[in-house]
Amino acid sequence: MTSSGFSGRRVVVTGVGMVSPLGLNVSDTWCAIAAGQSGIDYITGFDAEAFDTRFAAEVKGFNPENYLERKDARRMDRFAQFAAVAAQEACSQADLNPREMDRYSVHVVVGSGIGGISTLTEQHRVLLDRGPRRVTPFLIPMMLADMGSAQVSMVTGAMGANYCITSSCSSGADAIGVGWDLIRHSKAEVVLAGGAEAPVAPLSVAGFNALRALSRQNENPAGASQPFNRNRDGFVLAEGAAIMVLESAEHAAARGAEPIAELRGYAATSDSHHLTEPNPTGQSAATAVTEALASAGLQPSDVDYLNAHGTSTPLNDWHETKALKLALGDDAYRIPVSSTKSMTGHLLGAGGALEAALCTRVLAEGLMPPTINLDDPDDECDLDYVPNVARAGDLNVVLSNSFGFGGHNSVIVLTRPGR
Repeated sequence: MTSSGFSGRRVVVTGVGMVSPLGLNVSDTWCAIAAGQSGIDYITGFDAEAFDTRFAAEVKGFNPENYLERKDARRMDRFAQFAAVAAQEACSQADLNPREMDRYSVHVVVGSGIGGISTLTEQHRVLLDRGPRRVTPFLIPMMLADMGSAQVSMVTGAMGANYCITSSCSSGADAIGVGWDLIRHSKAEVVLAGGAEAPVAPLSVAGFNALRALSRQNENPAGASQPFNRNRDGFVLAEGAAIMVLESAEHAAARGAEPIAELRGYAATSDSHHLTEPNPTGQSAATAVTEALASAGLQPSDVDYLNAHGTSTPLNDWHETKALKLALGDDAYRIPVSSTKSMTGHLLGAGGALEAALCTRVLAEGLMPPTINLDDPDDECDLDYVPNVARAGDLNVVLSNSFGFGGHNSVIVLTRPGR
């Protein structure tokens, strides 16, 4: 490994929290990922019979009152509930209580692409059916995208800066990248960073159907998310959250915290091309990969595994494959690449956060998640996508790609602690 591109303080991950379609915590989610289970099924949150897509990856069995005060939970949109619960788990794992330290040294950055769309659509229905006086006074504070970060701040007691990153499907990854930068440049000691999303609502499903972005394989929901497969026809909408406790290595060492992973690098670029389609050259996404590695002081030859954006849309999977070949050269064929969206669906603004969080487990367990439903690979997608079964390996350096509508490209580099 080289180190010429690395500068600033080292940033470590000391805690992770997850709420996902595969489980309400890190352990359950990881066990399902390792086993290649799908979290995708028919929609239960509303009657989807009239929709072109009738399935999604919903969080199952989630009762916010098991984790939060009833009054507080009722004043949060579902996405903010997810964020608050994931943050509590992350802080518990890190043995970190901001209320017992300099609270202004703990910052919060939580990404969300859409925010409280369930509350917004529900209250719009109230407005039309029952009139303006019946709209809840909590509409605005529940629908705002920054309420994920605000609620994390309130639940944990963090009193440093708290704000939301909104960059479509790169939001969660960018939030983690911003947290890395704050610590690296000594603007924070601790950052609670990640993403949260709860977009499985009638308006969202109808809108993505209008874009023809969602899979319509209604006869087999569990098999509908099939990144890099020949018959893929769109992504599967999903919900959930992931939060990571990021700390300066010095701060973690001073309080005796054991790092789970090191957040070694991050970079972001823009396609400057189209509202929804990736740039067909793949060059901008490739540059994000190259710059992320450079920020970490690493080379393609150092990379052991890559968690792809891998949405299961025809264009994304083609262009991501092309970008990886441009960025990694011959190493693109050596490096195992998988898409956990084949199991979790696409959590939009929370997707990059969940996938980065999963990468910390990849490093800790030495196990690469599979890309399930990969039975007939597309000829244009010819890399090693870890088809259908998880694979063990000696893993020290992993990458996580996140790309978003509007041309956002974000890449995170994680390593085993001390590597």
